[in-house]
Order: sequence, then C-alpha cells, then structure tokens
Amino acid sequence: MFGSLGFTELILILFIVLIIFGAGKLPQLGEGIGKAIKGFKKSAHEADGIEAEAQAAQQNMAAAPQQAIQEPTVQAPASVEQPAAPVHSVSRG
Repeated sequence: MFGSLGFTELILILFIVLIIFGAGKLPQLGEGIGKAIKGFKKSAHEADGIEAEAQAAQQNMAAAPQQAIQEPTVQAPASVEQPAAPVHSVSRG
C-alpha cells in the first residue's frame, strides 16, 4: 500500500498533519478515522449478507416452478351450496 512512500515521506506527512491539527486533536482524529473504517467494514459485511440472501431467494424462486410441475395436482371436492336463509323485513309505521 505504501510501496512508493519511503520512511522520510511518511515522517514529513505526519509532521504536516501535526502542525495542521495540533497534538490535542490527533487522538480525536485517529478515533474518527478508526470509527469510519469500522463502519465501512460493517456495511460491506452486511451488504455481502444481503446479496447472499437475494441470491438464495432467487434460486428458490427458480426452483419453485420446477417443483410445481413435478408434484401431482389434487382437486378439492366441489362444495355443496346451501340455500340462503330468508330475510325478514320489519316495517315500522
């Protein structure tokens, strides 16, 4: 990662960062960068999990029509309709 940067260049960059942010801000700056990296890794891991779930669901959906063709269909017996009860209307007058 730092193949082209030598030791002298890294010391120079660290010195410039120290001048810009000051000694008091360096721990806060390091903490912020650490949290950002941790959040990025967590998001990347969650995205991989979501992608794996989507692929599994897609495979299940592709396999479902094949299973429906292989299974015999069973028809339910016809239902017997019963006559509806008469409705009595009461007139008030």
